[in-house]
Amino acid sequence: MKDIILATNNEHKVKEFKDILKNLPVNIYSLKEVNVEVDVEETGTTFIENSKIKVQSIYYILKEKNRKDFIILADDSGLMVEYLNGDPGIYSARYAGEHGNSEENNKKLLLKLKGVPYENRRAKFVSAIALMDDEARFTVVEGEVYGYIIEDYRGGKGFGYDPLFYFPGRNKTFAEMSEEEKNGLSHRGKALKKLKIEIEKLVEL
Repeated sequence: MKDIILATNNEHKVKEFKDILKNLPVNIYSLKEVNVEVDVEETGTTFIENSKIKVQSIYYILKEKNRKDFIILADDSGLMVEYLNGDPGIYSARYAGEHGNSEENNKKLLLKLKGVPYENRRAKFVSAIALMDDEARFTVVEGEVYGYIIEDYRGGKGFGYDPLFYFPGRNKTFAEMSEEEKNGLSHRGKALKKLKIEIEKLVEL
């Protein structure tokens, strides 16, 4: 059985990955669970470039450890707001300066959109997921979901910008959805559904 190594230290992402991929005949591990302690510097200019940088970095680390039968998944994702010309984009996790400070990131986003009418607050979440196996076979998939940035926080679930990202089709923010509901329509969920097909091909080899 192959091991899937998730190239992230974000516990929320790890949980989402494990939930969506749970029916595959693989073992799924976070970096921490395979004793890899590294923060890969994201120097790319797109989500795809950053996911590729992460997956390649972890690949070489695992090869040095003589690990075999693995598939590495690396996700780079973020929020793009049309009114802000695509910002925060690849800087979504550190929009306000400190990496992973969701409260400050959300505050900055609301400040940037202060006074902007609802119809001009259209946004999308984007996820680019790169895959590389132990024989250096590489592929990347993307998923997107559109919504609007509302003016007030709604919901206590999810993470990041979820309390501000309103999905009109369900009349909910992502933070108001159950994990199952969000995973069924989210950017990462869509990307992972595409990726499942690629993983199944590698598992069968």
